[in-house]
Amino acid sequence: MDDRRLETTNRVASIDVYRGMVMFLMLAEVLHLEKIRKVFDGETAVGKIADWIRFHVTHVEWTGCSLHDMIQPSFTFLVGVSMVFSIAMRASKGQSRREMLLHALGRSLTLVFLGIFLRSLGKPSTNFTFDDTLTQIGLGYWIAFLVSFLSTRWLVCFLTVLLSGYWLAFILYPSPAPDFSYSSVGVPNDWPHHWKEGFLTHFNKNSNLAWAFDQWWMNLFPREKPFEFSGGGYATLSFIPTLGTMILGLLAGRTLQSDWSWSKKFLMLIAAGIVMMACAYGLERAGICPIVKRIWTPSWTLWSGGICFLWLACLGYLCDRIGWTRWAFPFLVVGANSIVAYVMSWTMEKWTIDALQRHFGSTIRGCSSQIASIVGIDPAKGDFVTNLLLGVLTLFVFWWILYWLFRRRIFVRI
Repeated sequence: MDDRRLETTNRVASIDVYRGMVMFLMLAEVLHLEKIRKVFDGETAVGKIADWIRFHVTHVEWTGCSLHDMIQPSFTFLVGVSMVFSIAMRASKGQSRREMLLHALGRSLTLVFLGIFLRSLGKPSTNFTFDDTLTQIGLGYWIAFLVSFLSTRWLVCFLTVLLSGYWLAFILYPSPAPDFSYSSVGVPNDWPHHWKEGFLTHFNKNSNLAWAFDQWWMNLFPREKPFEFSGGGYATLSFIPTLGTMILGLLAGRTLQSDWSWSKKFLMLIAAGIVMMACAYGLERAGICPIVKRIWTPSWTLWSGGICFLWLACLGYLCDRIGWTRWAFPFLVVGANSIVAYVMSWTMEKWTIDALQRHFGSTIRGCSSQIASIVGIDPAKGDFVTNLLLGVLTLFVFWWILYWLFRRRIFVRI
């Protein structure tokens, strides 16, 4: 692809490439790479590589961070980055702040409703939930828009108060008693990821402030049975620090939009990323605030935000500064229509796999057997290769749909 073609789309290449990488990681769940350890077992070098792959294509149990854990914060961060350019574009077209606010409110509601709609697929009734990517962004998007007009200094102050206040609220909520029955909230009493005593028990799974809020909030909506806990420990209140991630995106977007030289932009993004990660690491090591994605602790906001800054800095330099985008074209296609890719993953994945099996099942199974034989995989574990091929073909189908939209300059926005 000719790199100059990017200019005709009036989009920032680094943002689309980054978003495309993130969406690809989400779509790649169809490959089921988490099952690779069952195929390559043992303590061999291959087994250790399989362990590494499995770790990074799944979420960590509680504390820490894998590559897969970076999907939601990256997508959220890029919402903030894009907002900077979107506001500038709308202002150049003469839109008033009132018109832009109404658009932001409409977008917030659309994201919340779309998130609930997708989470309700296959359910007997509406599945009211507010802890997934779209609803979390939707709940905070309109607030991010309002604060986007603050100066950078005041925006940093707002972010500091937001994260500090969220941390303080968790600390003020009573920690679970020593005899608290974790099994009653879906967590084994001997779960190894809990803190047994001390300050950090305030952040234990399904026994914290966010869990208590959801026991009230989630039961305000029609449900088949009363809400007691989230199996994954996710919570509605996470939208507050998630808003913090969007604000970090606003700050990064302002850096990209500034008149600074690219060397200064690059160094500022890199420095900010390193500082945030160092702060998050220090807070966790000091026993003040752990890095937990599932309840989006302030330390997680800083840790994941730091990674986002570093990721964007590298892509910004490669794609925007020196114009090297040929390697990233597949990601660019996905990122240019990220919301379409997201909806496709929820609505078309099973349908596409069923269609592939219906029309090409015997051919796929034959190829799988040959590949398993060449690689030396036990025939009894050949289903892994079959599912992998089905996943690859599904990704290929999705990409061609997105490519068709890209070629025709069709970019779906909410």
